[in-house]
Amino acid sequence: QVQLVESGGGFVQPGGSLRLSCAASGFTLDYFAVGWFRQAPGKERERLSCISSSDSSTIYADSVKGRFTISRDNAEHTVYLQMDSLKQEDTAAYYCATAYGDTCDYEYEYWGQGTQVTVSS
Repeated sequence: QVQLVESGGGFVQPGGSLRLSCAASGFTLDYFAVGWFRQAPGKERERLSCISSSDSSTIYADSVKGRFTISRDNAEHTVYLQMDSLKQEDTAAYYCATAYGDTCDYEYEYWGQGTQVTVSS
């Protein structure tokens, strides 16, 4: 059964850091672009970042550019989202998703169940 699992969420003070992980079962992430998204209550889902599998090129939303870093470790079959300088407005449920292909131009096919990130003093 195909499944994506996010981990690493939690509670952090403003200015702090968290690293989210995205792992798959039933298939390997290595051949697909992977995106990170978030959704806060009452807001639309937002794509934060994506990393391709072809050349590990990355894209970022303006809201997180310079603070978040996406990376992938094919040896561990995991994609990470390093989140630094966290702000209260980063509070949301965070999801990873795999694209239908190897670049970030594709639509997203499989989604994880999400991990909550809460930034508060």
